[in-house]
Amino acid sequence: MTLRVKVKERLGRKFDEEIRFFKGWMNNTKAVGAIIPTSSVTARRMASVVTPRSSLPVLELGPGTGVITKAILATGLEPDKLVSIEYSTDFYNHLVERFPKVNFINGDAFDLDRSLGEMAGATFDSIISAVPLLNFPMHRRVALIEDLLSRVPAGRPVVQISYGPMSPVVAMPERYRVSHLDFVVRNIPPAQLWTYTRTH
Repeated sequence: MTLRVKVKERLGRKFDEEIRFFKGWMNNTKAVGAIIPTSSVTARRMASVVTPRSSLPVLELGPGTGVITKAILATGLEPDKLVSIEYSTDFYNHLVERFPKVNFINGDAFDLDRSLGEMAGATFDSIISAVPLLNFPMHRRVALIEDLLSRVPAGRPVVQISYGPMSPVVAMPERYRVSHLDFVVRNIPPAQLWTYTRTH
């Protein structure tokens, strides 16, 4: 296969992903946070917190077309140790076909006990979230972050992508710590990455 053909195929797949993501956004603007998928640069930065040699699984929320999923797996994490919850059935069906060994769940991140089912009591090494928190009221954002933090060991992070200048979840130092992970310009729109950890 020539280099030109490889480049053409790669661009074709990227275009297909962007069209799929845009259609998902048009169908449910509240459940999708941006009009095109997260950039690979942003995805790799989010996945950088994963400890692939941990005995614990990793939880991903809002995988969309799978850009962040791919970056998580690129850390060396075994596919069967990744649990990924996608709200959109269209995205879910695409993901199952693209990453057949990952544990995808067509469910709601705001109702994790039900979505996780038998894994509701599991402890995760870290959690990577692309849930569009700015589309939800603050009390729901705080409740989600606190729920997520109850599912990781103390000190391990919940990573959240957002497109506003401030943390999408209000700081509550007595309950959790908020840290700015990165500002990624090579993303459309530019992305702010935040981590949340339990203070005790």
